[in-house]
Amino acid sequence: MSRRYLFTSESVTEGHPDKICDQISDTILDTMLALDPDSRVAAEVVVNTGLVLVTGEISSKAKVNFVEVVRKKIAEIGYTNPKNNGFSADSCSVLIAIDEQSADIAQGVDQAQESRAKTSDERWDAVGAGDQGLMFGFACNETPELMPLPICLAHRISLELARVRKSGRLDYLGPDGKTQVTVEYEDGKPVGIDTVLVSTQHTETIDGLSSNEDVQARIKKDLWQAVVLPAFAGLDIQPGESTRFLVNPTGKFVIGGPQGDSGLTGRKIIVDTYGGYSRHGGGAFSGKDPTKVDRSAAYAGRYVAKNIVAAGLADKCEVQLSYAIGVARPVSIFVETFGTGSIPDDKLLDLVTEHFELRPAGIIETFNLRGLPQERGGRFYQDIAAYGHFGREDLDLPWEKTDKVEALKAATEKLAATV
Repeated sequence: MSRRYLFTSESVTEGHPDKICDQISDTILDTMLALDPDSRVAAEVVVNTGLVLVTGEISSKAKVNFVEVVRKKIAEIGYTNPKNNGFSADSCSVLIAIDEQSADIAQGVDQAQESRAKTSDERWDAVGAGDQGLMFGFACNETPELMPLPICLAHRISLELARVRKSGRLDYLGPDGKTQVTVEYEDGKPVGIDTVLVSTQHTETIDGLSSNEDVQARIKKDLWQAVVLPAFAGLDIQPGESTRFLVNPTGKFVIGGPQGDSGLTGRKIIVDTYGGYSRHGGGAFSGKDPTKVDRSAAYAGRYVAKNIVAAGLADKCEVQLSYAIGVARPVSIFVETFGTGSIPDDKLLDLVTEHFELRPAGIIETFNLRGLPQERGGRFYQDIAAYGHFGREDLDLPWEKTDKVEALKAATEKLAATV
């Protein structure tokens, strides 16, 4: 008997209060790493009406004007007019409360347990994980990006919202917004679009329309043509006659951004990853330098899972990694293909340990995680702090490469020949 069900994922725009915080945190990280690639950064941000608080721990040789960095990022996001948004780059207060990284943490990162015990002379054993924890990476063949369809569509719609706002095509839109897509599945495969939901900040009036009923009708019509339909470009599944389209369900969305709600770094971890479709280890990404495995190992897990799916070894793949603070090698590695693998999961695990470097120093070097901000003109992490860290075809992300596919195929063929 076939099983039909609905699955929903959400995204938010760069002007959402939590995403403002993520982007400021990662802009600080970019700035520090561009000036000093060895910087240790754990930057947290809080925003509210007229207020930005930057806190955390930073150890670096770089000298940075944090207030200037914060104001520039807020303006780039689109908060430049306090009359429209109640929050502005030029008028908000910016408070800085930063300490240095704990020496107890630093010693475990600077010299891993393996190196201290002299159990290995490998250079990648020299750097310990910056924290304990567990991370998940995931990929599936539902979309060209090898991402789950619900989160893929939610991000696409959020990105389109930003594009039409910034281009001036829909100049009445504000920076704050949320999207949500519900996909219908049958036997684990997407077969239709049940609901598309868009909540977007807007001006009180639009082109002479003053009635809120007329304003909302205009927004709904414009969003369907200019935002929703373009987001489905290149996908086999399209919205149908039965697809519900909900816009600003409260009836109005004029007050938004930090004036409408406070924001905090790291509060959108499901938006940042797989939209709830895969498990999550609980660690946030933004504001953390790559010695923090919450970030770097999550990228490595995606890299592993994506290459396995791209090689045709599974339709879905989830990889769990776990680490101990100050220890280089993962405590555990787990591979799950949900019955879709072409070879047993334990054999896939053997391939993962053979073909992928999963120690923090190796991950950092493989993806050039310390050098990318300098290499890309002082910005890298801030560009993935909104609209998802995975499946981003608009950015050249090292963990999205499928350069292990041929090696995995060859190893699988060799394995099959010996059975």
